[in-house]
Amino acid sequence: MKRLVTIVAACALVALASPASRAQQGSGVPKFTFDGSWPKLPLPNKWTFGGVQALAVDKDDVVWVSHRRDDLNETENFAALDPPQAECCVKGPAIYAFDEQGDLVHTIDTMPGHVILVDSKNQLWVGSNTFRIFTRDGKLVKEMPRSPQAPGRQGQPGPTIAPDIDMIAGGVEGGSLDEPAREVYLIDNHLGGRVMVFDIDTFRFKRGWGAYGKPLKEIAPMPRPKYDPKAPAGTYKDFLGHVTIMVAGNDVYVADRQADRVQVFTKQGKFVREFAVAPETLGDGSAVGLALTRDGGTLIVGDHMNNVVWFVNRQTDKVVGRIGYLGRNGGGFNALHMVATDSHGNLYTGEVDPNNRIQRFLVSR
Repeated sequence: MKRLVTIVAACALVALASPASRAQQGSGVPKFTFDGSWPKLPLPNKWTFGGVQALAVDKDDVVWVSHRRDDLNETENFAALDPPQAECCVKGPAIYAFDEQGDLVHTIDTMPGHVILVDSKNQLWVGSNTFRIFTRDGKLVKEMPRSPQAPGRQGQPGPTIAPDIDMIAGGVEGGSLDEPAREVYLIDNHLGGRVMVFDIDTFRFKRGWGAYGKPLKEIAPMPRPKYDPKAPAGTYKDFLGHVTIMVAGNDVYVADRQADRVQVFTKQGKFVREFAVAPETLGDGSAVGLALTRDGGTLIVGDHMNNVVWFVNRQTDKVVGRIGYLGRNGGGFNALHMVATDSHGNLYTGEVDPNNRIQRFLVSR
């Protein structure tokens, strides 16, 4: 059964929408209907979902999903115990792909990744400790080189790696392709997050920057200060963490989740502006997944802590609508993580623990 989810107008980004505002109608933003028939479940082979780390939609509207297959625990992997305790479940491949009808059409058994990109050749770029490129059938084509040194985990000792090292030094946390320019943008989570731009074909490093467009060599060491919603704009000169990126036309959007903000740059790394997304949010922060509506005029921002999807006018940087609520039922979210859209403008969302699922919202035609 399909459930209507209404987009609600929000007055401004500087405040969270109140429950009463949810009855208002957004202006200039499509309406979406939760589609409980997609994907088709249960999965075959006793598989299930771990936390959804990444989503991508290819030119054929196949939806690619990377999930944390190791999230299964003793309450879910009964079939993997010795002896089996129940008929489900066992750990599945790290990547699933579903067609428009919701059928599982591809799987790839590789390292789970925080990023999936699909290029014009229908090759998958899966970002984890580096980018690995696969065919749709799961054949490894090549992988991007990375620093032989691995930094310590946040707050823990490790080898000192220069902030301006021109290789991936941490993990690939975000990514976006600019095929006309033959460039791939990625977020390396070394030092809380660095924008890195490489040549698509040769993997040659071309340029990079930090928050506010600062040169890589000026990125401050860890750890980062704790986010304070009362701090003046511009207080946090570096990304605070869990950073994602999207190239849209001539704009480069970078969402800094733990700082509740999105920064906008030129493709050369010049800082243009920033805007807040639910800036009173604490905990793990708000702005995480990024996508566009079909007409390209509205930025879609997934909110990890408030568990809503915000719709932001790209001309004004103002919220013009929202969908979702904190909940486990269809149309709600718990630990919303990533968003994506297909060629029709339908919206896909992915959640990590505890919901561990993907959902589709059909756009009104």
